[in-house]
Amino acid sequence: MRLSQIRTVTGERRVIVTGQDNKARVLPGEATVYALARSAIMLGSKIDALVQTRLSASPEETVDLAKVHAEGRVLAPIDHPDPAHLLVTGTGLTHLGSAESRDKMHKDMADPAKQTDSMKMFKKGVEGGKGGVGNVGVQPEWFYKGDGSVVVQPGAPFPSPEFAWDGGDEGELVGAYVVAPDGTPWRVGFALGNEFSDHVMERENYLYLAHSKLRACSFGPELLIGDLADHVEGRASILRDGKTLWEKTFFSGEANMCHSIANLELHHFKYPLFRRPGDIHVHYYGAATLSCLEGIKPQVGDVFELDVPSFGLPLRNGLSIVQAPYVAVRSL
Repeated sequence: MRLSQIRTVTGERRVIVTGQDNKARVLPGEATVYALARSAIMLGSKIDALVQTRLSASPEETVDLAKVHAEGRVLAPIDHPDPAHLLVTGTGLTHLGSAESRDKMHKDMADPAKQTDSMKMFKKGVEGGKGGVGNVGVQPEWFYKGDGSVVVQPGAPFPSPEFAWDGGDEGELVGAYVVAPDGTPWRVGFALGNEFSDHVMERENYLYLAHSKLRACSFGPELLIGDLADHVEGRASILRDGKTLWEKTFFSGEANMCHSIANLELHHFKYPLFRRPGDIHVHYYGAATLSCLEGIKPQVGDVFELDVPSFGLPLRNGLSIVQAPYVAVRSL
């Protein structure tokens, strides 16, 4: 089962449910996935069971989700009415293919006779990243991207600030979470995500990592409900003028990771700050495929695409440059 959010032609919001038959149905009741998730928490119900109950109690209404997406009416699959209460974060060096990639980015800074910090962090994950509830593993690299204001809806271009040194793809999976009134985080589902970062800035010095992550991002268009397969495979690509500029196979899932998802979740939600009731968390699990390491330099008008069939519609986003002037602070 997959969930998505759309706007109707008259501007109203709807939750869409897509089943194994790939038929997209309008869900009666709540108009947002956030409200649906909160209802499931309050009722003590699994979200898929609540959805099935709602669907069976009302006449079927279907939509052409691909058409709605082409019209620009598909939203991020979960959002908060107050964007400040949606936090976007992520973890790196979590995939078995990501250490070599990140190590290449930092090799110019490191003494060739010594391991880089990236490789040391990766090895820690390989040796102890498969912890979980009752067996806490080593903590991963962690970063903050922003709040709900940095989320770009599927199909829309990333607004790269004019002061950026680069704007590159980071295709990966994300987890979407809602924090219950008692402070318990509940995972709603998984989605495709393009974390979109400034890799040139990060390559300059790994201490610029925090700066390089403060960029827009996107996830969706659909939210996969239930368990995640151990092996997830798809395609990451960049299109320029309608032609494929770059393409690579995309791998994720715990069979391709040195950290378990449970361990990533434990180390994120161990902080009380991230267990604030009512908040949404969108957490990027880490990328194993980066076009920048193959010499790709995205340009305005390029389209990033991430396609994994089990997640439904592909995630596509363009690239634009926006004015972002430096602002002087005034003294009161």
